[in-house]
Order: sequence, then C-alpha cells, then structure tokens
Amino acid sequence: MNSTSPPEIPLSGSSRLRRFLLVGLAAVIVIVAIGCGAYYLLHGRWFESTEDAYANGNIVEVTPLVPGTIVEIGVDDNMLVKAGQPLIKLDPNDSQVALEQAEAALARAVRQVRGLYANVDGQSADLSAKQVVLRRARDDVERRSGLDASGAIAKEELVHAQSALESAERAVVISREQLSATIALTDNTSIATHPEVKAAASLVRKAYLDYAHSTLLAPVTGYMTQRSAQVGQHVATGMPLMALVPLEQLWVDANFKETQLEHMRIGQPVEVRSDVYGDALIYHGRVASLGIGTGSAMSLLPAQNATGNWIKIVQRVPVRIALDAKELNEHPLRIGLSMHVEVDMHDRSGPMLSQSSPGKPVYTTDIYLRQLADAEARINAILRANSGAATATRQIRPSHT
Repeated sequence: MNSTSPPEIPLSGSSRLRRFLLVGLAAVIVIVAIGCGAYYLLHGRWFESTEDAYANGNIVEVTPLVPGTIVEIGVDDNMLVKAGQPLIKLDPNDSQVALEQAEAALARAVRQVRGLYANVDGQSADLSAKQVVLRRARDDVERRSGLDASGAIAKEELVHAQSALESAERAVVISREQLSATIALTDNTSIATHPEVKAAASLVRKAYLDYAHSTLLAPVTGYMTQRSAQVGQHVATGMPLMALVPLEQLWVDANFKETQLEHMRIGQPVEVRSDVYGDALIYHGRVASLGIGTGSAMSLLPAQNATGNWIKIVQRVPVRIALDAKELNEHPLRIGLSMHVEVDMHDRSGPMLSQSSPGKPVYTTDIYLRQLADAEARINAILRANSGAATATRQIRPSHT
C-alpha cells in the first residue's frame, strides 16, 4: 500500500517575514555575543572603570598658635596666597611687651655673668696677694726662730710673727674657698653657654615666637577657602579660621567594587576624565595606592551586620590615583569634582599594597623654622651688645694655686 506525502502548503507573505525576522534576530544576537566576547577578550578584561570617583587634595587649616584678637585679615576666599604670606594679624601689644621684658632679662643675665668672670679675676689677684703675705710671714717666722734660739730677739717678737703667719694662712684659705665658689659658677663656660644666660635666652626665644605667631602666615602656597575669621573676633589657640588648598597637588579617590580589585596593582596607568572638561580631555595618572579597608568599614559609624536582616552588598574600596602635575597645571581641577576613571591592568607585576615606607616627609613647611632663626638672630645681637670682648668666649677652669 503506497503512502503519498501531503502536498506542501506555500507560506504566506506574513509567515515568510516572521521567519526572516527571527533568523535576523538570531544572527544579530550571535553577532552581538561574538562582539561582546571579542571585546572582553581583547579589551574589557584588561580594564576596570568606575564613575564613583572624585578629585581630592590637601586642605591645610590655618589656626592660631597663640590666643588673641583679630585686627587685620589680609586675604579672602578663592584668593591665591604664597607660602609665608601674612593672612591674619592678632593684636601684638601684649606679646610685644613680654618680648621686651624677656630681652631686658637676657641683657641683665649677660651682665651678671660678666660680673662673675670679673670676680674670678679679682679674687685670683686677691689670692695671689695673700699668698705673697703668707710667704713673707712664713719667712719672718723662720728668721725669728733662728734669732730667738740665740737670744738676739725678744720672745714676744717671735710670738707676734707666728700670729701674723696664722692670720695669713687663714686669709689664704678663705680667699681660695671664695675663688673656688666663684669658679664653680663659671667653670668651663662662656657667656653664651652659661646656664643663667641660656635660661634667659630660652625665655626670649619663647617670647619672640609668641610675638611672631601673632601674625598668621600661610604654611603653603594655595587658594584660600572656608574663611570664618572676622575682625574683632577673639580667637583661641587651635581654632580653625580658614583653609588653604594647593590645587597643584590634587589626586583622585576612585571607589572600585571589591570584585574589580583582583588584578589591580600599584603603578598601573590610569586615564581620568572630568565632567568639567568633558570626555575630550584625558588626564593621565597611575595607581598610587589601594585602600586597606572598605568605605563602610572606615566610615564614622561602621555598619552593624550582626542582625537577622542581613543582605549581602558589594563593598567599594578607595583607590588613590596620582595625576600628572603638568596636566593639572594646564587644566586645574577642584576638590570634590566628579571623575571617570579607567585603569589599564595589562601590567600586573606591581604589588597590591605598598612594600616600603616613605624616605622623606609626604608634606612639609619651613615657615616656622624661619621664625626660630629670627629669634636666634635677636638673641645673638643681645649677647654681642652686652658681652665684653675679653669675656665673650672665655673659658674658666679651676685654679690649683
């Protein structure tokens, strides 16, 4: 019994279109999948990026080192100031009076120490004179003792000579003790190194620094911000009055997901874009460090997950990106600006954490050293003005006479 196949029913126009669209969609999906796979293999797996990134930098607070009343404000917000430039002046009258008193006390101490050196010379001369008298008295006793044995002189004359010898011996002992006491006050010292002078000099140093600190200087070069100081305001030590931001030292803090950190290493190149300048401008930097904790763990109030309502949330770790100083100078950024960061992870040879401590200070200022140098100059001037040429560098040692 022969079976015959049913006749083919021709597709309608709509069915053919549907089949064509399905085939086309499948082809598009395959092409997209291949493209995504190729993109990941050739590019995506070597790069990690985030939009959760912001420009950051040093914010140097300006605080008074001594209390006082503000009498002058030299700068305002957003102004450029240079390191060492006066920012705020406090009423200097009290500190100036204290400085003058300390300088007078130092000059008095120098002259008193000069008097000690002069006493050494005078007492040395007095001891020498009394030793001469002692030798003469001893010679008189010896000479009269011989004459007394032969009866050439009266017994009373020998007694007077012996009394004079005893008196001369006591005078020498007293004079030697006085000289030793004075030498003990000046032994192995000069005027500049004498304890009394050094104590007075330290008071001058402190008084001068208090006077110098009545003018608040810019510790670094930067732009002024957050000014809260007002003329007539009485301020306490350590009270924040304004802040300085060195814009040439900005960096980027990029918050990457913990799943993006597997192959991220210190030193890898980074491309950074800012919303201020758009995608056309690219900053070039490098990974400077990876955070040692997540943002939630390092927050002021860390999350407490020891509850029954725990839900796993992918954490983010801050990664610091150092920027090129030349590019920053040409296209300045501001603290807090949103940034787009893309890290090139082709080179994975670097460490995840820093392996060495810094060999020099990360950030420093020397304006306060200048003030100390000025204080030393004033002290030296007082020493020169009140020290005699013969005793300025004199060293006194005990006498063995």
